Amino acid sequence: MDSKRLRQKYLPMTETAYYILLSLISPRHGYGIMQHVEQITGKRIKLGAGTVYGTLSKMEIDQLIVPVAEEERRKIYKITGIGIGLLKLELFRLQELVTHGKQKMEEMTDAGS
Repeated sequence: MDSKRLRQKYLPMTETAYYILLSLISPRHGYGIMQHVEQITGKRIKLGAGTVYGTLSKMEIDQLIVPVAEEERRKIYKITGIGIGLLKLELFRLQELVTHGKQKMEEMTDAGS
């Protein structure tokens, strides 16, 4: 799939996709991803197995991730250069949202609202 189609398919990212890619900066299996996401979000997000494995399958097909090993019948995945590129685009998009939100909130505060 070309990069334009991947951007259209994955951006803006769902929280699930975002946290899976973020988790796979270090190689992990599906259950490890679920644990990592729960840990880094302070248990705000608890991903289900079906959601994780369905997303992993799509991401593997789209070459955002690749399997790097297998331990005890568990595939271990890591993010690819394509996945990192999409993750960076999403981080830029999110930063832009935060920046604009802060600016508008400051304008509202400065205007006395």
